Amino acid sequence: MTAATAALRPTTAAIDLAALRHNLFQVRRLAGSRDVIAVVKADAYGHGAVAISRALTAEGVTRFGVALVEEARALREAGIRGELLVLGGFTADQASEMIDLGLTATVFHLAHAAALSEAARRAGRVVPVHAKIDTGMGRLGFQVDEAPEAIANLARLAGLRLDGVMTHFADADLADPAFAREQMARFDRVIAVLAARGIAVGLRHAANSAAVMAVSRDGVAGLEAALYDAVRPGIMLYGCRPGPSVGPAVDLRPVLSLTTRIGLLKRVPSGTPISYGRTFVTRRPSLIAILPIGYADGYPRALSNVGAVVVRGRRAPVTGRVCMDLTMADVTDVPGVSEGDDVAVIGTQGDTSISAEDAAAAAGTIAYELLCGIGPRVPRRYLDREA
Repeated sequence: MTAATAALRPTTAAIDLAALRHNLFQVRRLAGSRDVIAVVKADAYGHGAVAISRALTAEGVTRFGVALVEEARALREAGIRGELLVLGGFTADQASEMIDLGLTATVFHLAHAAALSEAARRAGRVVPVHAKIDTGMGRLGFQVDEAPEAIANLARLAGLRLDGVMTHFADADLADPAFAREQMARFDRVIAVLAARGIAVGLRHAANSAAVMAVSRDGVAGLEAALYDAVRPGIMLYGCRPGPSVGPAVDLRPVLSLTTRIGLLKRVPSGTPISYGRTFVTRRPSLIAILPIGYADGYPRALSNVGAVVVRGRRAPVTGRVCMDLTMADVTDVPGVSEGDDVAVIGTQGDTSISAEDAAAAAGTIAYELLCGIGPRVPRRYLDREA
């Protein structure tokens, strides 16, 4: 989106960099002296990976996690010089680009590692790699029983340097951390076998936001050991909790607010159907606000007839189906409402708030999906109250 278009568009996401710094402070408070691998994949969960990475770099963060080589390339092209760990791995035909961009590879496939080794040999380079172990996520990673031998083979490949081992928790956001503890035990067993074989694994890391925030549970969770040598915070950096039972004592501040303005007010009689499918029909004479935001912007269609926005400090229900570009809200009970009024879609007006978690729950999803879904045609404005 061009600057001129952004200036004209009333639907905007505001990104509060002071809140981001505050949340980073909370990560560091819980993680102590451990390294922080800031997860900025998926365009920093919809917040803008380049701007977020620059702000975190200014705060001394030197390691970042992305999902894709393409995401890493965009950060390098924007001048981000820190370590970029490609969490989602790479394909064999991306090996040369991994080297050209100076990336750190997550490895869980020996054939891909062999391709990276060969590319490193041709380039005369040594590439840092982190081996991923599947301790119970059932996704990426060497299976626990094969991991020691696979990582030993990985460590012998020319041109590669084993800088770390990692795993990923499946449910550290639950009130009962029993399975997370079992994953830690499996991870530790693999590391112990490698140590007995004289293989130094480098940086050990497992803790996502849920595991980091579990440390604040007054010892109930017992996940302090999960912090290992480094932590990988994602959603908590952006001011959201990974689950309702996680870190109630951790003071997080939402980084993103999503606002629009009333484009049109329509007075309609009782019995008027609103939007596609006539899923909502007014039961009284009503004042309907038409808002220039829709599912193409990342406002989910699942919020049809169940979502809400805030206008003049009052909640107004979403009426009818959310459209690609437009959403309707019933503002009959909002005194003094006018066309052009600001509308909080995610955020606060006065004493009334709708958080990303609130909107996601109403849509039957999670804040991660809602934030990542805010589309590129929504301009981001970066605010820094302490600048």
